[in-house]
Amino acid sequence: MKINMESTIIDLPELRENTRVFQDRPHAGQVLARMIGADDKENGIILAIPAGGVPVGVVVAEKTGLDLDVAVVSKITLPWNTEAGYGAVAFDGTVQLNEDLMRRVNLTAEDAKKGIEKTKAKVWRRVEKLRGCQPFPDLVNRSAILVDDGLASGFTMRVAVAALRNAGAGRVVVAVPTGHRQSVEMIASEVETLYCANIRGGFSYAVAGAYRHWSDVSEEDVVKLLERFKTKDR
Repeated sequence: MKINMESTIIDLPELRENTRVFQDRPHAGQVLARMIGADDKENGIILAIPAGGVPVGVVVAEKTGLDLDVAVVSKITLPWNTEAGYGAVAFDGTVQLNEDLMRRVNLTAEDAKKGIEKTKAKVWRRVEKLRGCQPFPDLVNRSAILVDDGLASGFTMRVAVAALRNAGAGRVVVAVPTGHRQSVEMIASEVETLYCANIRGGFSYAVAGAYRHWSDVSEEDVVKLLERFKTKDR
């Protein structure tokens, strides 16, 4: 394991540039749990980003003994391509837009406004479904550890980090199984520590490429995982 004190990136050199390094998301969670440092384990809380980050985050929380919650964030997608995002909305209403991309694809102000409203509605609905009326955890003097299943553009994670800062987190940590090198470096500059087991570069990067078994995670899957975690004797 290499620790880069300048950029606060902790990775596994033996996994760099490799694909299919994790069996599935739970396996990736096991790897991440072993990487997280003692300081973060001592007073940390896992904040998993639904949906794909929850299967990873649950395992990290189980293996480290840390508390688990969710940080709901969703990308704002293009009207003609629901896979491509030009911004993101977080659980507290924080919105960030990729204005450079918006100009490149000639997205109108009206399209952007509709996209933001639609995404906010999705985030509020998901917050209610996954967290109910529970107050957001107190993050003062704690390591808020954001967990997702990977970093592609990093834009969604960037918005999640901003929302945690708004929530009073003094120390924000990101833990992801895999990430594109450029995005990892960008996010690392905004957090105290970034754990990423599998860092890869290149134009054809895909989060799914790090996994031998990959499938979509539904909201129903997330609800079941969270309920199982709450009732499990750790």
